[in-house]
Amino acid sequence: MKGGRDVRVLDNGKIGSFIRELRKEKGLTQKDLADVLHITDRAVSKWERGVSQS
Repeated sequence: MKGGRDVRVLDNGKIGSFIRELRKEKGLTQKDLADVLHITDRAVSKWERGVSQS
């Protein structure tokens, strides 16, 4: 803890794996998920690979 606060670091790899796992459980492709979220499938791919969160 830093300065009395609980500081947590996001692990992009774990987040990406979680997104991929949920997407596959729903039977969605990256394109399907991207269409639902109104983003590109390239963005979904980056999230799943832990390259980007934006």
